[in-house]
Formats: sequence, structure tokens, C-alpha cells
Amino acid sequence: MTGGPVHGTWEPRPAARWEDAFLCGNGRHGALVLGDPDDDRTVVTHHTLVRPNDDAGGRHRLPPLLADQLTDVQDRLLSGDLTAAEDFTDGRPLQWVRPFHPAFQVRLRHHEGAADLTGHRREVDFATGEATARHDGRTSRVFVSRADDVIVQHVTGRDLTLRLSLDHRLPNAPATLRVGHGAVLTPEGALLSLRVRHPGSDQAYTGVTVAAVTGGRTELAPPGARITGARSVLLLTRVLRHTGEADVVAEGRVLRDLLTTDEPAYDMLLGRHLALHRTAYERVTLDLDADPAERALPGSALLARPRSTALLERLFAAGRYHLLSSSGTLPPRLTGLWTGDWDTAWSGAFTLDANLNLQTASAAAAALPEVTEALAALIQGQLPHWRDNARAVFGARGVVAPAHTDGASGHSYHFSREYPLHLWTAGADWLLKPLVDHDETYGARDPRTAAALAEVADFYEDFLTRTGPDGRLVVVPSYSPENRPANGGWGALNAAMDLSAARHALHTAAAYHPDRADRLRALADRLPPHRVNADGALAEWAWPGLEDTYDHRHLSHLYGVWPLDEISPYDTPELAEAARRALQLRGPENGSAHGHLHHALIAARLRDGRRVADALGRVLDGDFFHDSLMSAHYPRRNVYNADAAHTLPALLIEALAQSTPDRLVLLPAPLPALPSGRLTGIRTRFGAALDLTWTPDGGTAVLRPDRTARIALWTPAGAQQLDLVAGEERVVPLPPATR
Repeated sequence: MTGGPVHGTWEPRPAARWEDAFLCGNGRHGALVLGDPDDDRTVVTHHTLVRPNDDAGGRHRLPPLLADQLTDVQDRLLSGDLTAAEDFTDGRPLQWVRPFHPAFQVRLRHHEGAADLTGHRREVDFATGEATARHDGRTSRVFVSRADDVIVQHVTGRDLTLRLSLDHRLPNAPATLRVGHGAVLTPEGALLSLRVRHPGSDQAYTGVTVAAVTGGRTELAPPGARITGARSVLLLTRVLRHTGEADVVAEGRVLRDLLTTDEPAYDMLLGRHLALHRTAYERVTLDLDADPAERALPGSALLARPRSTALLERLFAAGRYHLLSSSGTLPPRLTGLWTGDWDTAWSGAFTLDANLNLQTASAAAAALPEVTEALAALIQGQLPHWRDNARAVFGARGVVAPAHTDGASGHSYHFSREYPLHLWTAGADWLLKPLVDHDETYGARDPRTAAALAEVADFYEDFLTRTGPDGRLVVVPSYSPENRPANGGWGALNAAMDLSAARHALHTAAAYHPDRADRLRALADRLPPHRVNADGALAEWAWPGLEDTYDHRHLSHLYGVWPLDEISPYDTPELAEAARRALQLRGPENGSAHGHLHHALIAARLRDGRRVADALGRVLDGDFFHDSLMSAHYPRRNVYNADAAHTLPALLIEALAQSTPDRLVLLPAPLPALPSGRLTGIRTRFGAALDLTWTPDGGTAVLRPDRTARIALWTPAGAQQLDLVAGEERVVPLPPATR
């Protein structure tokens, strides 16, 4: 097979909807590039743009003060009142976190009326982060610099005549926004600004664009500028979130300083960006030996062939690209870093009880420490609020993570009787798991992770005080996102996820803090084991008498299988079989993409390739992907959402290779539709890079260890011990596929 995977995608027409716009980002600024030759629009976003508080004094944006009621609700639950937790609130209404919103669009209007689109092509290059549109001798290129934190657009052509403006009028923008425009001529061309202030608030944001024009004439044309007869236009754009007034002149000076170079400014800025972006993107590649003719198709045509291996290659590449591009200041939101609409579903927030966790699942294995660092930044910025949650709700030291956040506030205030998310105590462990995986992968313990783990352990030491009839500790109240027992209230006892998280957090904190190890491990050992119900399935609640509700998109009770290593076919085969039965009984509920892929990740850990293929097929056949190759939450491209796009690379890696600090499993859940391929550059948790090649006749795994280790190697042929020496490449043959 000649050639290789395509590291980009293209379309023969402009994007008719913002959902189909090609995406660029540096983890702070985002750009949605529609590529229309006559109305060239780039929607600008910024990770920190959320609407200000809309309740008086923000009184509902603090955690509820419930600690003095905790003992009473625990007593009632332990005595058999299974609805006791339903009034464990302060009576407030459900309050969503503050919504994420776009900033504005940079508009370049070339002509009035529609153009002939013959020969039009727009594309995005994942390796460079550039979105390009070409038509009728004119080219427009956009990228968002990781080096200089600026959106760069370069338009070239013959006799460019256009109107340039910054336009806040995007779908569902509030009519009450206070908007001001500014435009001045500069020696290079023009400086444009757009200030948007939220009503009733001192919070505002300002967009600043410097236009450097080559040739022709530039003149003011409120609210922007008119450019006539130019050869090229270079635009540099930033967004500033602020209170008071932004200094547009000073920011314009900073942007203009980026133009002072002996080489062409666009090439210089792109080169500085590529040193960071390309290096990260090219660390890992998946090649599935796809048909070259299919690899050449536009993304929309590939999406019409949902079982094409070329589509899977491209979705893997796009998923890593979008995940990298949306991770920086913060990790990806529900919409990644992008939206073209002020009315974002679920506030465009960070949902921490499955969605963000799924999106960041590949960070360590897919060699994207940039994603891990973005997640660490979110956690570090919110730890003070997590402490408030622990004190206010549970009267405990330490930290409790919320289930939803806008990225700024970590207070647990999004809850109701039906979704008592303030009772969920497992969140901190799940969010810290990728950081622990990172430390294992690279062989050094981050002191920030160590400190956060210590605070999680503090919480469990204070919270785990109640015992059941068997003398074991009880997690009470306990919540399994976002489900309830068939015969009980939403707040219950001994949710399987809470048990797994508490055990994992205590043992992990013990490993990071030897001085506390004996005490923390002893506390973990007092937790009850998982329960297997009458159906032979691992029960969602280990408390006797609580009945399972099977048709639900979340699989919280199988947290011990994935992402943890608590339950596996290798160490706990009986529990693994019970987990497999629980997975078999689980329904898809509302068909959300994250439910299907979560199901598939757990199936991969259980070595169930058929179930992985079935769940993946539901996503591929369900029309979940826009032409941009960003995904939707529901089938038929319903609700723009990054879960599927960002999680799919993690699933394919897990189906091909899994690792722990002392184990490597190769081809644990091979997919029949992918009989051959190459996965290169992934990282393992015992400190080695891995290149994997497989065919029906066998294959090889090449390990390049950074440190010496002895691991258990599992292949389709069985298990063996493997000794690795730092700096010495090790080649492992794989047996032919079972026919």
C-alpha cells in the first residue's frame, strides 16, 4: 500500500453552517473558519468567555451549607429510609453554570451577492493547524498561534477589494449587549476594535484586530475599514476579557510589534507556531492501510461511508488535532473550544462526571502532555473552591470536585432533587487519574498532583466514619452519576463508583505520601467489596437491597474497570465477568455518543472486541460527525459536542494496546474490520514508547523504554515476563490472528 493516512480534511464548498466550519485553536483562542469566498467569516472564541452571574449577588453560586444536617441524613439512610437524601438541599432552584459564548466574527466581504463556487476548495491541515480556502486566484489561510497567542489570517490574491469588520451579531446574541466599535488608520493599514459589555455587569471583553495591508489603499468605513486594490492582507486578532476598560492602543502596539521582522510576517509567525503544534501533533500516528482512493475523498464523502477505514484514520487524526487545539489555558469544554452560537447546550460547560473525563482519556497514551497540563491547570485553579465544597456540604477537610463548572468557579452549585450532584464524592479521583497516569508514563511525580491527592485523602479520612451491620465503612450519602436505584432515591449508599474512587484515591495518595501510607491503606481496606446482584452483574450499588436501573447512558458503576485497573480479566477474573454481565445488561438510553464510547472503552478493558466494534459502529452509523469532523451529542448531528471527536482516539488505542505500570496488553480487543495497521508513538505507563504493527499473519511491537522495568506482557498467544532496559529497543513478535 502506498502513501499513508491523510492528516487533514477538505471540502469542495464553504461551510453553510458554523458547525461545519474548520477549526483552529491554541487552547486559549479558537477560530471557526467557514471559507466563504465572498463573505469570509472567522468566528472567534476564547476559553474564558462565559456570561456573568445572573442571580443577585451570586447567592446560588456557592455550595449549600448542609454539613450540620449530614449526620441526620446518614442516620435515616442507614435505617432504611431510601429517600432521605432527597431533602438534603437548601431548597434552591436548579442553577446552571455560566454559559460559554463566542466573541465575534472577523468578516471580509469581497463582493455583494453569491459567487460562482467552481474550483472552490477549503481544507484544514492537522499537522500545521492551518485552515485554508482557495477560490478564483484568492487564498485565505488561518491559524491560531500556540507561540504568540494570536489568531492569524493571511489573504492573498489579485486586486483585493474588501470590507473588513468585527461583527458580534452571531446566533442568539443577547439584544441587550452594549457594543462599541473602533477603527483607526495605521502605517500598516488599520486597527479595529470591538468592545462588548454584558448588561448589569462590569464584565466585558474586547476584540482587537491589526490589519497589515500590502498595496492598494486603506480607508475607514465604519464600523470597520475598506481595502481597495491590495495584494495581501494580514490580520492579527486577540480577545481580552476584562472589567473596566481595555487599552486598545496598547494591545494594538503589541500586535503590531509581531510584524516587525525581516522575513514575511506570516511565515515567521507560522514557523514559531509549528515548533509547538506540529511537534505535539506528529508524536502519534494511526495507519489502517486504507484505500488511497478513499483517503483522497473530502470529509463529507467519507462520512457517507461510515465503515470506511479511511474515515476511521481521519477521525483518529482529527480527534487528536481537535483535542490538542482545544487544550491550553483549560482542557476542552463540552464544545471543545468552539461555538458559533450564544445558546450553547448545557452551557458549553465542563461536565466532570463523564464527559471531560472521556475527552481527556487519551492524554497519556496518545502522547499529549499538553492536554494533561491543561487539565492540571483547571484543577489547580479550582482547589480553593473544592475545599469550600468539602466543608459546606460534608463538614470535612480536603476537597470535593463539582460535577459541572464554567471553568472559573469550582463551587458545587449545579444540583437538584433529580440530580443531587452535590452528593457526588468521586469526582476528584477521576479528574486526578490522568495526572497520575502522566506521572507513571514519564517517571516523575508532579508535586501539584501529590498535594491534590493528599487533600483528597484528607476528605476521605473525615468523611468515611459511618459503618454498616457488617462493620465495614459505608459511603453515605452516595451518588452514581446520573442514575438512581430502581427502588430508591437519587442519593443512596455505597455506589460502586464511590467505593472504587475512595479505594483508588486512598491507595494512590499512600503511594505519593509514604508517611501516611499505613493509615490510608488501612482506611481503604475497611471499605466493602463490590456486590454481584441476582443477575450475575456487578451491582451499581453495593448496599444490599438496592436494585439496578439498567437503561442508562452513564456507566459509573464500572469505573473500577475503566479508567481504573481495579477490575480486570488478569487480576480479578470473577469480578471482570460480573462487570461484563453488567455491561451486557446496560441499555443505551438516549443514544448519546459519550454513552456508546464509554461502553466501548469498558468493553476493550474486558477484552470484548465484538462489543467494542458494536458500540463504535453505533457512533459511525449514527451520523454523529459534522463535515468539520467535530462531533454531535446525539445521532443525526444533533447538538454540537466534542465528546465523540475527542474520545474516539482513546478507544482505538485501548482496543490495540493497554498498559499499567507493570503490564502491557497487545491487541486486547482487535476489531475484525481492521485486520492490519500501524500505531506509532504511543506511550505506556511503565515508561516506554510503543510502535505496534499487526496483520492477519502476525506483527511486531517495538518498545523503546526510558527506564528499566519488568512487566507482564499479554498477547493473543498468552502471557510472559518481559525485562526492559532503559535505552535498549526491544522487538516483540506477535502471532498470526486467530481464524
